Amino acid sequence: MRGVRRALLSCGLLVAAGNALAAELQAQWSFRLLPGDAQLQAHPGLDAWKPATVPGSVHTDLMAAGVIGDPYVGAAEAGLQWIGLGDWEYRARFDVDAATLARPHAELRFDGLDTFAEVRLNGHPLLKADNAHRTWRARVDGRLRAQGNELQIVFRSPIRTLLPQVQAMPHKIAGNYPSPYGDEPKDAMVGNFVRKPAYHFGWDWGPRYVIAGVWRQVHLDSWDQQRITDLSVRTDALDADTARLSVLLQVEQVDAAATQKVVVDVLGPDGAKVAQISQDIALKPGENSVSLPLQIDKPRRWWPVGYGAQDRYTVQARLGDGKQDALASSVHIGLRTVQLQRDEDEDGGQGFAFVINGVPVFAKGANVIPFDAFPARVTRERLRRDLQAARDANMNMLRNWGGGYYEDDAFYDIADELGLLVWQDFMFGGGMQPGYDPAFRANVVAEARDNIRRLRHHPSIVLWCGNNEEETAWKDWGHGKTLKEADPVFAQKVWQGYVDLFGKDLRSVVAEEGLGVPYWSSSPSNDLDAKANDSRRGDKHYWEVWGNPALPPTAYLKETPRFMSEYGLQAWPQLSTVNAFATAEEQQIDGPVIQAHQKFLAGKGNERLLHYIEMEFGTPRNFADFVYLSQMMQAEGIALAALHHRASRPYTMGSLYWQLNDVWPGASWSSVDYYGNWKALNYQAKHFFADVAVAALRDEGTTRLSLLNDGRDPLDAQWQLRVLDFDGRVLRQERKAIRLPALSATAVARFSDAELLQGADPHRSVAIFELTRGDEVLAQRLVYFVAAKQQVLQAGQLRTALRAEGDHYVLQLRADALVRGIWIGFDGAGATLEDNAFDLLPGQTRELIARSTAPLSTLRTALQLQTLGDTLQSRPVASQDNASVERIH
Repeated sequence: MRGVRRALLSCGLLVAAGNALAAELQAQWSFRLLPGDAQLQAHPGLDAWKPATVPGSVHTDLMAAGVIGDPYVGAAEAGLQWIGLGDWEYRARFDVDAATLARPHAELRFDGLDTFAEVRLNGHPLLKADNAHRTWRARVDGRLRAQGNELQIVFRSPIRTLLPQVQAMPHKIAGNYPSPYGDEPKDAMVGNFVRKPAYHFGWDWGPRYVIAGVWRQVHLDSWDQQRITDLSVRTDALDADTARLSVLLQVEQVDAAATQKVVVDVLGPDGAKVAQISQDIALKPGENSVSLPLQIDKPRRWWPVGYGAQDRYTVQARLGDGKQDALASSVHIGLRTVQLQRDEDEDGGQGFAFVINGVPVFAKGANVIPFDAFPARVTRERLRRDLQAARDANMNMLRNWGGGYYEDDAFYDIADELGLLVWQDFMFGGGMQPGYDPAFRANVVAEARDNIRRLRHHPSIVLWCGNNEEETAWKDWGHGKTLKEADPVFAQKVWQGYVDLFGKDLRSVVAEEGLGVPYWSSSPSNDLDAKANDSRRGDKHYWEVWGNPALPPTAYLKETPRFMSEYGLQAWPQLSTVNAFATAEEQQIDGPVIQAHQKFLAGKGNERLLHYIEMEFGTPRNFADFVYLSQMMQAEGIALAALHHRASRPYTMGSLYWQLNDVWPGASWSSVDYYGNWKALNYQAKHFFADVAVAALRDEGTTRLSLLNDGRDPLDAQWQLRVLDFDGRVLRQERKAIRLPALSATAVARFSDAELLQGADPHRSVAIFELTRGDEVLAQRLVYFVAAKQQVLQAGQLRTALRAEGDHYVLQLRADALVRGIWIGFDGAGATLEDNAFDLLPGQTRELIARSTAPLSTLRTALQLQTLGDTLQSRPVASQDNASVERIH
């Protein structure tokens, strides 16, 4: 967890796409509980000023001041809800240099105020904010002093601000997660009425911390008579030969009309200048829109990972000599086209596929949630860590879910670089919004315009989506039915407000500002079609596995959507992550600290998790086995679903599991935990999302074999079937040549259990399906015939050796008999492995590269191995060679 630094901020220059170079405000920040606040009775003395960090939040400032402990450790959540009920005041004291004071025009720009904020400068009101997702600006011409300026920001509790009007409603619109802590009535939730990250009010994977504060940077901008306020580039036509573009400038002209030269330079991916425009433009007082045509020959297009390079260009614009900050701007762009293809089927279905540069892309990836409960703590390094984990797991798309916040520019910069497509939700996480209120809608439109303009130059963004699950909640979960029964007139008003906001307002803003990126009104939906969550039309969220009625993972094989944008299974993070918030004594499946970090079903989610673990593996012996088996179950179940989706191409064109990352350390559906540790799922995703893969999917005694090629070229190969017993005896074998078309899923064969086993014991047999080219195994999939708890898995069948080799280590594994579910850990040694969570066939040897700065002796001591045979059989392990290390049980 990153330490909170003290308040003195250094002054620097930030480049913001579409904006002038702007100076961060250099200030000494402090904070306090507002004098007279009711929370002072229980927390006396907090009306005294304490150092603050900006960007930051009240919670992290209180922790830095020693007032509260770490909100993630133990079961702290219930005792910290008072913070969200308080009104807090922040103060910044700063000086202004002579050059800034000499310019006739200046403004303070607040990139993030969370949320109800009253801002004063030198004792005079400056602005009132009511939206954490917007950029707020206030002119400060003539209000600045050379020394001793004081900026005051009072943050009002969103609960106390909105609760009276929500309670006064005769009939409530549906909210999300009611508070279990008494800080807000369960029948009067305010979260849907405030433009603030919804997850701050709690979710089924994260804590309820209703934060407040200056959560993004504050800038002091100053200029003379002109400034560039926005720069963007629209792609008008693009192919392999030519890119025809329009450079779009917004220029603010103060006072009288003028003529000014504008110069635009375009630098190619290698930094060389490839185009330039120079033109005189007439500027009238106020805002001016300027469009300049531009052509690039033989453009280097931006492609998603796996389809081509991620080339980007730099577009630089300047007015006149461009020497003043306000007269210059630059932006990095990628040249690509995007289409959301929605072809109608003969039987009334309708597809959902992303087409990039004319090539249909099967979307492979995951949903992204906020990276921390306190977003100002999220560093560029943490974003890169988790996004790199997505790319390393062969993902090409991430859905940025709507219950959080619009990510920092760094998120999209990294996605651009890595070739990860981004499905971007607007920030509506669920329930229903007061779209019937024109002021609320106008606030959202301003928010959308701010963020689209900030982010639209990123080639990674290929969809803007109105909200998460609000349409299906209204139509399918009873939200609409309940309100219609209580008050049909109000219900119609609420629904019409929804249509106005998500069907019209946001669609219009995306059309005006989004540079051609498509809009989708909700997920799941068919864009306001009659049915919201339809497997035959639009995108699908499928939660009958894990959610009610808690069907087995094989039910994934019976659900074939056009695009699966949510599905998932839970797992606990590894024990080193659990150790960060729970002592060894607290690590009990039903213990209060463990339940506090299990948010599904209000802490009872472990019962659901046990349901799935016991279905396949039986009852865990202890908490460590519970953690291990949860990860094995999650990985196997999601692999089944993802491969089914891929095998259904082109009918299905996307598989995004829930979820990539974590907001804090705890149980969740993530494949990468809060500290960046990969769960078994992320390792398995490397295989089931690989461009070339085998989908051998068994259900009800029949195995369907499909071969997958996401490459842009055909593939000549062979597929092979072997059936072995667990000791390695070959029971059946066949091999056939095949040519896999580009961008395809090829159905090859169906096999009954009887055909595969031919009388062999299903409890001790495995079928191996492989795609090979010569001696190279391109992809492999193992099929078992009974649940793991029914298999005759032997303990102690794995031999290991660890050696140093060059700048890395090599871990050798050899299986004497079949070994399932190998999990390799290096307790506290900080080692990383190229693969994990896999099976070894009888007699198979595999060598893995391990990287660590620790010496070999430390790694040998730290190495821990777990397998299903050892876990389920509870037998002593086999001997190891001299380089091997002790196992755990």
